[in-house]
Amino acid sequence: MVRPLVVGVDGSDSSFLALDWAVDEAALHALPLRVVYASRWERYEGMTPALGRKRPAEQVLADNIVGAAVERANLRNVDVDVSVQVLGDDPESALLHEADHASAVIVGSRGRGAFTGLLLGSVGLAVAGRARCPAIVVRGDKAGLAGARGRVLLGVGDSAKGSEAVRFAFREAAARGSTLDALRAWRCPAHETADHPLLAGAPERYHEDRASAALDEALEETTGEYPAVRVRRATVEGPAHKVLVRRSAAADLLVIGARRRDSRLGLQLGRVAHTALHHAECPVAVLPQPT
Repeated sequence: MVRPLVVGVDGSDSSFLALDWAVDEAALHALPLRVVYASRWERYEGMTPALGRKRPAEQVLADNIVGAAVERANLRNVDVDVSVQVLGDDPESALLHEADHASAVIVGSRGRGAFTGLLLGSVGLAVAGRARCPAIVVRGDKAGLAGARGRVLLGVGDSAKGSEAVRFAFREAAARGSTLDALRAWRCPAHETADHPLLAGAPERYHEDRASAALDEALEETTGEYPAVRVRRATVEGPAHKVLVRRSAAADLLVIGARRRDSRLGLQLGRVAHTALHHAECPVAVLPQPT
């Protein structure tokens, strides 16, 4: 069974940018696209007004938004199979439910109700943090949104060997014909001494070598499955969250893993994922990574 891509729309400019990106992604992978609009009004008021009553303003709004979304999607790529789902629930819960049956769930960086100045809306943060499938927050500048840079950036963290984040990044690079930039950040602790024989003389070299070995280990299983993908490995000294945000300015997509914790809250978004979702210069894909 083919799982569709799911994109959330709410009438905001951000959600329509996410829709555009989702249409392109669906075409890239030959997947159907499900457009989801959610509002608690649908639950309490119902879809059909009583005889003689005017259609409620919220229903008119919902119809206008999904109608505009479908028209926009068809204008962007008529070959993509687009369906619509209007759900009587809050957007966060609705999208998380849809994510259980999706190839990926895609949202904009800010919703219609976001406060001015917010870098990421609450729905985007919740979906990225709790979805059981890849969650993609569409953000960034015009070049990043257009996929014009020809690069997919993969942030390689701990325990990344054979992870879904690594495989997802390779799949995206292969489908796009892009270079995969695989990056592992490292730091030399300020309090560390050179007493250990491996650290004597050049402790920074020791940590850089460890980062390089971890990077090779993370990629070795998947590299052979995608021989056509050009991979550029890089180890960079500095905090991972700052390094990835800086490098995202040259990428079309940033892919990172997020560890799942054993609680109803779902994914634990650490500093790297949280910073990327708020500040990256391109769309960010967050992949569930079991502990």
